[in-house]
Amino acid sequence: MLLSTRKKVKRPDLYAVVLHNDDYTSQEFVVIVLKTFFGKSDTDARQIMLTVHHKGSGIAGTYTRDIAESKVAQVSDFARGQGAPLRLTVESR
Repeated sequence: MLLSTRKKVKRPDLYAVVLHNDDYTSQEFVVIVLKTFFGKSDTDARQIMLTVHHKGSGIAGTYTRDIAESKVAQVSDFARGQGAPLRLTVESR
């Protein structure tokens, strides 16, 4: 009799990329970022942007830690290059 010794593979922990509201980054710029870097539709991007605007923050996407940190770095570099002080953070889910 053979016993199966299959190991369960644990799914990686997920992390949210969070956009934070500021008084300088335009709403249209946030929509562009969401569409370009997070693959959001125009409708979804505008809804997330409005959440950020009204509630102070909003989730752009949920990824593994490496991807979430990479997205934050990419968007931060892009925003700084455009003169926008857009702030993003990675939060555990």
